[in-house]
Amino acid sequence: MRILVAMTSWLSFVSFLIACLEIYYRRFSRFYFLMVFMFVVTLSLATRISAETTLEIQSTIPLASEDLKGLRSFVTDVESLTGGDLKFKILPVGKVVSVGDTLKAVDEGVIDGAFGRTHFWSYKHPAAMLFGSPISGAGVGIDNIAFFSWFYNGGGNKLYQRLWEEMNLNIKGFIMLASGPETLGWFQNPIASVKDFKETKFRTPSGIVGQTYKNMGIKSVSMRAGDIMRELEKGRIDSVFWCCPKSDLNFGIQRLLKHYYLQGSHHAIMNSDLYLNGEVFDKLSAKQKKAIEVSAQASIIKHLAYLIFENGKALRELKESYDVTTHDTPREYYNELLEYANLAFEQKARDNDFFAEVWQSQKDFANIAVPFWSQSQISNSLLGTSYLDIISGE
Repeated sequence: MRILVAMTSWLSFVSFLIACLEIYYRRFSRFYFLMVFMFVVTLSLATRISAETTLEIQSTIPLASEDLKGLRSFVTDVESLTGGDLKFKILPVGKVVSVGDTLKAVDEGVIDGAFGRTHFWSYKHPAAMLFGSPISGAGVGIDNIAFFSWFYNGGGNKLYQRLWEEMNLNIKGFIMLASGPETLGWFQNPIASVKDFKETKFRTPSGIVGQTYKNMGIKSVSMRAGDIMRELEKGRIDSVFWCCPKSDLNFGIQRLLKHYYLQGSHHAIMNSDLYLNGEVFDKLSAKQKKAIEVSAQASIIKHLAYLIFENGKALRELKESYDVTTHDTPREYYNELLEYANLAFEQKARDNDFFAEVWQSQKDFANIAVPFWSQSQISNSLLGTSYLDIISGE
C-alpha cells in the first residue's frame, strides 16, 4: 500500500490568488507577503494529501487469460467509483511468491492481495471446491446462476468468509467472476451413450473431478496443459476436456479432434475471486470498501455477458473454419455423474465438518430453488433451440 501526494487542486490555486490579491490590496510588507505565501502553499498541499491508495495484487492466472480481462474491468470500476483514491497494480504469476504460497503471502501482508480461482485451494481445504467449481452443481442441480442466488440470499457469502477462517488466514475474499458452464469436451468419434464415453481415454481435470470420472468408470487421465496435444498425437488419449469455445479455439484442439460436446456438468460453475489481506482491507475507507463490493458484484454479470458473445463467435469459427461438429451430450451422463458426485461429497462431508455445513446449506437452498429454476431454464433452452431450428432451415 502506498500513499501518494496529489497535485494542488484548482480550488487551492484560486485561494492562493485571492490571498495574494488581498495582500497587494492592503499593501502589507514584503515579509508578511512571504509568510502568507508560504502558509497558503502549505495549506493547499495539506488539503491535497489524500489517502490515494494503491494495492498490489498478484495473479495466479496468466495475464493473457480471459479472466484477467474481467479483473482489469473490475479495477477500472473501483478506480472510477472512488474518484481515483483506490488503485490496483496487477502483478503477474510468480512475481513476488509462487502460486502455492499466494494465500500465505496475502495473510502475512507480503502482498496486499491476490487473484485466482476458488477451487485452486481445494488441496488446502476441501470446501473451497464448493465455492469455486462444485462438480455436477454440488450434486444438487445448482447451475452458475443459481449459485449466486445461494451465495447472496441463501447464506453462501457468510460461509465463504468463514472459509478463510477455517484455513487460519487473515483474508477478506470477494467472488468476482463467473465463467461456467464449461463443456464436456472433444472426442475422436461421436459418443451416443455413457457406454461409448467409457470406451474413450479422456483427459480430465485433476482432483475430485478426475476421481469422480474414474469412479464412474471413465478412463480418466490427468496431465499438464503442455502435454495434451502431444499425447493426442501419439494416441495415448483420444478425448479432451479443456474449457469452452473461446479458450479451446486458442488452445488448438480443433486441429486434432472434430466432435465437440458443449454440454458438460463437471464444471457447471467456475468462479474466480479476489483475496485481500484483512488488515489492509480494514484500513480502507467505507467508500473504498463499498466500491470493491459493488464492483465485484457487477463484474460477475459483466463477465458472464462477455463470455456469451465471445464463446458464440469462437463456436462459429470452429464450425466454419475447422469443420467441427457439435453434438448433444447423452442424457444419462447427467444422472450418472450426479450420482457419483454425491458419493464423493458424502465422503468429504464425513471427513470435514465445515465441508458438511456448506454442502448442507447448498442442499437446503436447492430443495427450494432448483424445482423452480430448473423448470424455468427449459423455457430459455426452448427459446434458443426454436431459433436454431429456424436458421438451420434457411
